[in-house]
Amino acid sequence: MLGFLNVLKPPGMTSHDVVDFIRRLVGTKQVGHAGTLDPGAAGVLVVGVGFAVRLFEFMADASKSYRAQFTFGIETDTGDAQGEITRQADANDITEAEVRRALQNFIGDLDQQPPAFSAVHVGGTRLHQLARRGIAIEAPLRRVTVSRLDLLSMHNSEALLDLDCSTGTYVRSLAMDLGTRLGCGAHLSFLLRTRVGNFRLADSATLEELADAAERNALHEHIIVPRAALAPIEVVRVNAAQRDRVEHGAAIRCESNGSAAAHRDHDAIPPHALIEDESGLLLAIARGQRDGDGLFWQPAKVNPEVAG
Repeated sequence: MLGFLNVLKPPGMTSHDVVDFIRRLVGTKQVGHAGTLDPGAAGVLVVGVGFAVRLFEFMADASKSYRAQFTFGIETDTGDAQGEITRQADANDITEAEVRRALQNFIGDLDQQPPAFSAVHVGGTRLHQLARRGIAIEAPLRRVTVSRLDLLSMHNSEALLDLDCSTGTYVRSLAMDLGTRLGCGAHLSFLLRTRVGNFRLADSATLEELADAAERNALHEHIIVPRAALAPIEVVRVNAAQRDRVEHGAAIRCESNGSAAAHRDHDAIPPHALIEDESGLLLAIARGQRDGDGLFWQPAKVNPEVAG
């Protein structure tokens, strides 16, 4: 089995718990996830099966969408509802107009401080591991982009928002920074991820639905093939002779026919393409290169199930 699953992660499970669940369903250890969701959060978790786990790096720039609730007047050590309360303040006077004005400061490119309790590595150790030992270390600022930050509603000291952001953005940090700007503190009290790249919440499957499909030997119905998951992307179909070269990691010259090819400038060098055989089997992912004879494709990762 090769492809991606759009999983609706429930609150209370870690992303790794979900991976373990899927491993038991598919009967292989070659399962991984892209874009960790905190245990208290829910929503879209992209899970790769088989060779697809080696394609996550080509989804690294996928933007994400969330629905989030910020609670003003309460700060926690983790920045979310799972942490210990560290400060409380009166937030009853915070108005919707004030929140809307303050939100404008968090749209665009931002230098964001990752939370102390996060999976960011510092010196080879994750921040949350250091934090639990009582070691306070600030991770380097990271550049992120928030392209949309809409206030949907506000009730008492709670604000419900929708946002679109770049990968690597911490919504907890947005909540904490907004609370600091308003002077009352805040934390992330609810988080639902509604999109990762081409994967949307409306199309996600619950763990119960996946387990039922596996019992019916129908898990393939939920598998999303790489060309759909990574679209728009160049797709190259090769003949038998070219397939042999690809299986051995050798470069090939072949025109692409994927959706991205139609919109590419003729002289542009595409970053990568999926190499498929005539039956549609994924052989490799390759990087586009150009020399005096024109464009060619150099396999970067070859599917081990077909490698020569």
